[in-house]
Amino acid sequence: MAANLPTHSQVQGGIGVTEPSTTHHDEHLHHDEHHDQHWLFKYVFSQDHKVIAKQFLITGIFWAIIGGTLSSLFRLQLGWPESTFEWLSPFLGKWIEAGKLNPEFYLALVTMHGTIMVFFVLTAGLSGTFSNFLIPLQIGARDMASGFMNMLSYWFFFLSSIIMFTSLFIETGPAAAGWTIYPPLSALPQAIPGSGLGMTLWLVSMALFIVSQLLGGVNYITTVINLRTRGMSMSKLPLTIWAFFLTAVLGLLSFPVLFSAALLLIFDRSFGTSFFLSDIYIAGQALNHQGGSPILFQHLFWFLGHPEVYIVIMPAMGMVSEILATNSRKPIFGYRAMIGSLLGISLLSFVVWAHHMFVTGMNPFLGSVFMFLTLIIAVPSAVKTFNWLATLWRGNIRFTTAMLFSIGFVSLFISGGLTGIILGNAAIDIQMHNTYFVVAHFHLVMGSSAFFGLFAGVYHWFPKMFGRMLDEKLGYIHFWLTFIGVYLVFMPMHYVGIAGFPRRYYAWTGFDSFSQFADLNKFISAAAILAFFGQFIFIFNFFYSIFRGRRATENPWNSTTLEWTTPVLPGHGNWPGEIPAVYRWPYDYSKPGAAEDFIPQNVPYSQTQSSNLPYERDTEE
Repeated sequence: MAANLPTHSQVQGGIGVTEPSTTHHDEHLHHDEHHDQHWLFKYVFSQDHKVIAKQFLITGIFWAIIGGTLSSLFRLQLGWPESTFEWLSPFLGKWIEAGKLNPEFYLALVTMHGTIMVFFVLTAGLSGTFSNFLIPLQIGARDMASGFMNMLSYWFFFLSSIIMFTSLFIETGPAAAGWTIYPPLSALPQAIPGSGLGMTLWLVSMALFIVSQLLGGVNYITTVINLRTRGMSMSKLPLTIWAFFLTAVLGLLSFPVLFSAALLLIFDRSFGTSFFLSDIYIAGQALNHQGGSPILFQHLFWFLGHPEVYIVIMPAMGMVSEILATNSRKPIFGYRAMIGSLLGISLLSFVVWAHHMFVTGMNPFLGSVFMFLTLIIAVPSAVKTFNWLATLWRGNIRFTTAMLFSIGFVSLFISGGLTGIILGNAAIDIQMHNTYFVVAHFHLVMGSSAFFGLFAGVYHWFPKMFGRMLDEKLGYIHFWLTFIGVYLVFMPMHYVGIAGFPRRYYAWTGFDSFSQFADLNKFISAAAILAFFGQFIFIFNFFYSIFRGRRATENPWNSTTLEWTTPVLPGHGNWPGEIPAVYRWPYDYSKPGAAEDFIPQNVPYSQTQSSNLPYERDTEE
């Protein structure tokens, strides 16, 4: 087999013509041997990337239930502000006062919902799951470059989760300064109850979370660069791997900045420094803090915060590209353009952070620069959208549940992306900034679409994870409930946002101008709660199918990438015997002259002479 290997990258693309690494084969030659491990090291402190991926996924599901529950609680308050919620007292205790939700607890609910969904579900749950699961399987590696670091990455995340979860139950309540934890509210423990111990635990938890992300990111990058199988040049990588790789680079460059912001905030809170504080009065008394700037914190936060949007969405983009091509039975349209747009988005994501800060009083010239850069990012985003639609065009589409969620992702990305162009304009953003228009925008383009990418990934790769199939009928019900629910929640939010309805308010009934939206708020809350309960169909399907689902075959979707060449349930080392070599790009679907409508990456050109294109014939020998 090795004698047939091409000596150069010769297939579609030609990007980064790179000689693939081969040295790892000898090092990992015996990894497929049977390992008799204690269950503690096989299932708990495992260094197997597949087990760690499942740990990330199940922890992410747990956090998604918590995050969704919190949002349902504050949507009750927003939808029915005049009602009493005495029935919640057994669960929320003192946070229900005279039948009403405590206003400060409301702030804590919003804060924790944002923190949990952005970091613990969509960052760790999404990227942690699929980067771990797919990188070694799709590039042809036995495991991650460092199994030990990989294991540490999960356990730092787990420890971070324990601390964040604990903060929900402390006497003074969890952090309540918003998921962006702007000072001075977050810097002064005496400001509100949620600025006390809950805020300290938030910072400690996030510091551990960042350590987890950095350990994982270094591992992903090293694995992709060094452990690709023979023939797997950069121009033959599936788009999922390109997306995971660039996401890891983004995380590695931006998370340390958030770490520094958290560290300086801890100094301000505990050691009397004034990095973010100046001229503060509490209860009529001046504090000693001088010379700091809360705007500095915003710059540091958003230097991570904006790339974080792409850390969340790019893995979903990669997976959706894969699923759309597989289920359209067509090559992905514009492979090189898709990689170029991923690179463009990654680069631009570092120079647009201040568009979150148009209302801080920044110099209008500076605002114009960030506005210009922000609008440019629409170009690579539009390229990706065009290519997804072109891939679907005239495809032989199979409407699997994963495909439905992928199409739903594209729909939400377009809907949310269009409002992003509106908010990228400083003059409009200043008007809209504190309204529900912003909430609707980022929940569609970042939150919901990333969730759709996550669901698409779970439905598509579940057979390789657990050796069984998810129930498709339950999947269809789950998809339609979620898809309709998301639009019913966030489209009306755009409308009330344009009308000036303010975000972050606990009660809006004191404003006559907003009372006219009472019914719409009830509608949004009811839709949000119903959509949330719809997710339990997925949770039932997920756990039931792990044990009782229909048994899967090795390649149930007739896909071309390497993970489907492994056994139904790949063991430690992924492939028994030698790792397959790669000869072609990952999107040879419906190739004219081919015996089947897909040709796996490990099939040499010498075996597909009837379907080879003219430039591929040189590689037939």
